[in-house]
Amino acid sequence: MINKEAVARTEQFLKEKFDGGEYFAANEYAKNYRLEHTYRVANIGRAIARKEGFDETETVIACLLHDVSYCEDFGDREQGWKEHGRRAAAIARPFLETLGLPADRINDICYGIAIHVDDEADFPGEKTPFALTVGDADNIERFDVYRIHEILRDSGFLEMSFDEKREFAEKRLEGLRRIKDMPLATATAEEMWQERISFYIKFYEKLIDQLRCSQSIL
Repeated sequence: MINKEAVARTEQFLKEKFDGGEYFAANEYAKNYRLEHTYRVANIGRAIARKEGFDETETVIACLLHDVSYCEDFGDREQGWKEHGRRAAAIARPFLETLGLPADRINDICYGIAIHVDDEADFPGEKTPFALTVGDADNIERFDVYRIHEILRDSGFLEMSFDEKREFAEKRLEGLRRIKDMPLATATAEEMWQERISFYIKFYEKLIDQLRCSQSIL
């Protein structure tokens, strides 16, 4: 069972932080993207929690807050991105305390949020399967159908020369094959990961085959 009130309060807190964010105030698209991404991650986290027997409410809350630090102006974008998990945990903790959760559960939620970027936190914690699920859900979300469109659009794929398109697709396929067997924290997450990565691999294999047929009779 999920605590709908706690989740609703978390959603409200997240949206208020995003609405008040300096960076998002000037970039509505970025705010909408980050919120949509967050909901997708939270739904993946909930699916993992259901099968693995984790507390659904805690998992959803952790995933909802994993990127709350995007409400801030990172300044140095590269460094800000690297630190955003730890900053998100710092922002989340005072709010979590208002939900009346036990201290150890708050710490586990915050630890999962803190480590989801680079596996490092700035406070003690344990890399439990629950805590690692935040990062797993975030990684799995990166390989959905929506992201294929984003990748091709943001890379300028349609404006590339034929050779550039072929090189781009081959590099993407090579990278996907390298990470295909990346270990995740739970059997459920690994199953979801394999399903999505396999779909991506098949997509780029088909794209490369289509490109091969695009310039001559084979």
